[in-house]
Amino acid sequence: MPDLDPIIHAESRLRAITTLNEVGERDRIAFTKLRKILNMTAGNLSTHLRKLEDAGYVEVTKTIEGRTPATYVAITIKGKAAFADYRKALRELLAGLS
Repeated sequence: MPDLDPIIHAESRLRAITTLNEVGERDRIAFTKLRKILNMTAGNLSTHLRKLEDAGYVEVTKTIEGRTPATYVAITIKGKAAFADYRKALRELLAGLS
């Protein structure tokens, strides 16, 4: 049986990393936009992004734009690879169940 990465496997983190994977590793998305796309509270999204960040799967950048703080999130190369491995393991798992 293939192992599913427990960091990614939690539903909210899976939704977040899937979205960030679509954005791409060289691009980043504003935290507020990601929160709206995922329909999550700021606190809930922050908690899940912290776990992904601690694993090295995403990078969170905080900046000041004018006088307003802004937070951006991007998938890392390591995160992209982990997501590809997760998808492969999931396909293998599902193929074995049919």
